[in-house]
Amino acid sequence: MKAISGLYAVTPDLADTALLLIRTGAALAGGVKLVQYRNKTAGENLRREQAAALREMCQRHDAALIVNDHIELAREIDADGVHVGADDASIATARARLGSGKIIGASCYSNLQQGLAAAAQGADYIAFGSFYASAVKPGATRAPLSILQAARQQIALPVVAIGGITTDNAGDLIRAGASAVAVISALFAAPDIEAAARRFRQIFQEKTA
Repeated sequence: MKAISGLYAVTPDLADTALLLIRTGAALAGGVKLVQYRNKTAGENLRREQAAALREMCQRHDAALIVNDHIELAREIDADGVHVGADDASIATARARLGSGKIIGASCYSNLQQGLAAAAQGADYIAFGSFYASAVKPGATRAPLSILQAARQQIALPVVAIGGITTDNAGDLIRAGASAVAVISALFAAPDIEAAARRFRQIFQEKTA
């Protein structure tokens, strides 16, 4: 099972598969080892096409591919795992369908108790956020930095931070206890995606040295 650490690249909603692959390829060239395929606007056929193409690309770069929400799609393409939220299938269902060797992540928003429950149910990592204003989820409840430190002290799992993360604020999250930072806009909307990925990696190296 691949490690949940560093920059966690979460794909933007793109209907153009070729463009999605170009942008993801640039992120992988910048050193990304963890990709989440997330497309809230795609239909089933497009999701399958994109996820399968990303799976192949991630394999070539020795990177893990996690599918957001869709357990059966993750199973079909043999993704490395799935990420579930409060409105998705349970962790137990995901584990039953995917097996013990796959990664299961859970969104816990700003609720430490939810993180504790996810850990007890068998999650492999937990995610908190939104920590900052996010264009992807502008109405999301804010999570305090203190939840990262509390989670690291009470839960023996990698802790992922998400929501409005940039190269300017990522260091604060890492210092507070984030094992990984999940990024969409600051990576995939950057003028130079590969350079942005390298900068995030540099920040992790500096803050964890």
